[in-house]
Amino acid sequence: MTAKKKTDRPPIKKAVALRYDLERENAPRVIGTGSGKLAERLIELAREHDIPIQEDSDLVEILSRLNLNEEIPPSTYIIVSEILAFIYRTNEKYS
Repeated sequence: MTAKKKTDRPPIKKAVALRYDLERENAPRVIGTGSGKLAERLIELAREHDIPIQEDSDLVEILSRLNLNEEIPPSTYIIVSEILAFIYRTNEKYS
């Protein structure tokens, strides 16, 4: 007799979209969140509009709990600043 092996499912994809307007906002804001198909669509739209994508599953877990238009919490400033620096470098490279 053999036990059925539990199938490992791939983790559900999650995505968070941030906006940061240095002149009008104190901190980046969450402007979109989604999981599964919605996350895939957010990523697809980012690619279509040449918006840089940074993968960080831990950060997505934290940010996906925020409400839309909510500023990111101070505890995430360091990692988000690293992501913004990545985006700015990417933008300069392609400008």
